Amino acid sequence: MRVFINGFGRIGRSVLRAWALGRQAGARGGTAGWPQIKIAGINDIATPDMCAYLFEYDSVFGVWPGSVALEGGALLVDGRAIPLHRTADIATLDLAGVDVVLECTGRADTADVAGRGLLAGAGRVLISGPSAAAEFTVVLGANDAGLAGQRIVSNASCTTNALAPLVRLLDGAYGVVTGSMTTIHCYTGSQPTVDAPAADFARSRGAALSMVPTTTSAQRLLDLVLPDLAGRIEGSAVRVPVASVSAVDLAVMVARVPDRAAVNALFRAAGGVTGGVIGATDRALVSSDLRARGESIVMACPETRVTRGGMLRVFGWYDNEWGFSNRMLDVAARMGA
Repeated sequence: MRVFINGFGRIGRSVLRAWALGRQAGARGGTAGWPQIKIAGINDIATPDMCAYLFEYDSVFGVWPGSVALEGGALLVDGRAIPLHRTADIATLDLAGVDVVLECTGRADTADVAGRGLLAGAGRVLISGPSAAAEFTVVLGANDAGLAGQRIVSNASCTTNALAPLVRLLDGAYGVVTGSMTTIHCYTGSQPTVDAPAADFARSRGAALSMVPTTTSAQRLLDLVLPDLAGRIEGSAVRVPVASVSAVDLAVMVARVPDRAAVNALFRAAGGVTGGVIGATDRALVSSDLRARGESIVMACPETRVTRGGMLRVFGWYDNEWGFSNRMLDVAARMGA
């Protein structure tokens, strides 16, 4: 199947890195990631040399462990040529034969923008974030059974991809009555590097200098993805001065109170049940240890707590760029199939 990346920012580049690393693994005799996917092209308004440079040298994930070059209007990654386009309107391209456009510009919140890839001739569009234009918002491990032929799909948010499978797992095992979630989230490009005016006063402050309390779209999206649990989980966020890897701190009241060992056993077994969406660790890890982990969330078993009153507190790490980009490829493969 042919996949086209529109927008070569943090997620677009991470998607290409994850896909190309899968190709490297296959060439070494290991398990190739997403062998059915061919990256048919990339579009971004940045110059080709800038696209190549930012792909090769990444401040979070390091230098690309292979070759990167430009040749004849294409980006060559490990010798594979991927055509580069530079247009502000993807609808002006000829995308006939493209199965799925990965819409990674961060601007596809209206039907007009989200549907530009369809106008160019592509079969379907997967948006790398929340979008009111989506016909369906999918989170693998939570509601992916509802993915069935929709032409414009949203992959929700990184935090929703971490939270929704976890809530679904806990509700199935113990019955979630109510709860509160805080995402401890690394800073992103939506925050200023130095103090600058913003609609949210706290979000106007320098991202790398303070912990910043703010809101998260994950609460609203959780209600959309798991409507049977709508209104039961409140959510908030604290942006913290680290460049990558975030965390979910979730406290829920449950109908069937488990013991700590049973909860951790559930987490350790979850990878096989969810297809690797949920991982688990028994080690005393810190956020940088989880960089480039492909799961949507990795539960920190030493952090699990259960109170006598029936409250369960769990804690999980997620690489908000890498895990989400892996899910983009997973969902694209499902849509193409």
